[in-house]
Amino acid sequence: MLTEETPVYVISVAAELSGLHPQTLRQYDRLGLVCPDRTAGRGRRYSARDIQQLREVQRLSQDEGINLAGIKRIIELENQVAALQARVTELVDSLEGAAATLQQREAAVHASYRRDLVPYQPPTPQSSALVVWRPRR
Repeated sequence: MLTEETPVYVISVAAELSGLHPQTLRQYDRLGLVCPDRTAGRGRRYSARDIQQLREVQRLSQDEGINLAGIKRIIELENQVAALQARVTELVDSLEGAAATLQQREAAVHASYRRDLVPYQPPTPQSSALVVWRPRR
């Protein structure tokens, strides 16, 4: 099954799809801006996500005037944000699961209470008597 992450495009096709020269793609790979997968023969294989990232690098460079070092930092920060968002989602799911488990356990404890009526006895006044206890011999 093909996904956005599946590396299927050779460098010439990726260059055509992204509107860049193949040598530019090689340079971006060397700089770590886009890291395509490699075949057994060390050939580059680009995924649809790689093509999108190539277009974004081109847009940032040409339209926004950001240098390649700045683009690399932007990509790193975007990846970090995505990883943190995934971690937050994971922690929220874990927390919700723990809360549900806690509610089930609490309900089980409440269900185990005896429902007998217990007569109310008001507290007795404090006595000042002294009781001496002597053990039997």
